[in-house]
Amino acid sequence: MANYRGIKGFKVQSLASDPTFVEGQIWYNTASFALKYAAVGAAAWAAGGDLNQKREEAGSAKSGTQSAGMVFGGNAPGAGYLDQTEQYNGTAWTEVNDMVKGRSWTAGLGINTAAMAVAGNYPDDANYDEIWDGTSWTETANTNTRRVGGGATGTTTAGLIAGGSPGNTKTETWNGTSWTEVADILAANSYAGCVGSTTAALFYGGSYPAKNTSQSWNGTSWTEGNNLLTARYSIGNFGLTTAAMCVGGTADPPVLANTEQYNGTSWTETGDLGTARSSVTGFGTTSLGLVAGGTPTGVVSTEEFDASPEAAKTVTVS
Repeated sequence: MANYRGIKGFKVQSLASDPTFVEGQIWYNTASFALKYAAVGAAAWAAGGDLNQKREEAGSAKSGTQSAGMVFGGNAPGAGYLDQTEQYNGTAWTEVNDMVKGRSWTAGLGINTAAMAVAGNYPDDANYDEIWDGTSWTETANTNTRRVGGGATGTTTAGLIAGGSPGNTKTETWNGTSWTEVADILAANSYAGCVGSTTAALFYGGSYPAKNTSQSWNGTSWTEGNNLLTARYSIGNFGLTTAAMCVGGTADPPVLANTEQYNGTSWTETGDLGTARSSVTGFGTTSLGLVAGGTPTGVVSTEEFDASPEAAKTVTVS
């Protein structure tokens, strides 16, 4: 009779207690004398803490986590361009120091202790950039091209921005000091998702009318990839080039609640938002993510996404 070692090439681990769960992991708990495995929870959105400032078209520290994230700038009906910055601790938002120049559709990158706000609307197409050091914002070198609604990703020492309005195909990379123009995206596109790094990025959705295209960056050039299931722009986006999220957005004209997940090859629909929204910002991973704000009303609500392994399950036999 075949055994686990014969099939997999290694033995099941014997552990005194359950480990941190990893999808598909199996082990034997010597304390409870039970064979266990990590079961994946149902991917779903749930309400999080409300923003202090109603906002849409905001930027975010996109590589932040669900328990340590940040949003900045944006627009609010009746309040105009915003400079307020807020940080999230997994439960509630706290306002911290304001941006130097409030603006909407600024492209965000980094984490909540080292972030960057790139270009945006101030009040016209801008190439103005700021860096956050964990305490305050400081003006830094501008992008070469003015743009609104570009897609940015990376860190404050190695960043990338692509596309944007009006009719922008330009890609630029950031080395911590200055921006350098590199190969263009395949077609002009704005209000798209962008995740990854300066050597491996994914750019998807966007524009008006809505696009379902995606393209990948290898550090030198862009290549067309598999399409989103639903064309959309003004999306919530976060994750990695091999594990990305596309959340909400507008699909000429409906505002969507649809969420799609990328596995490095193709897009799959997963749990819908509780409330359809566009012009939304977000951060996190495909296991634990978050989106906040958005339209149609410039909302303050936050939704948290959870697709992490839910628990250790015991293997039973009869």
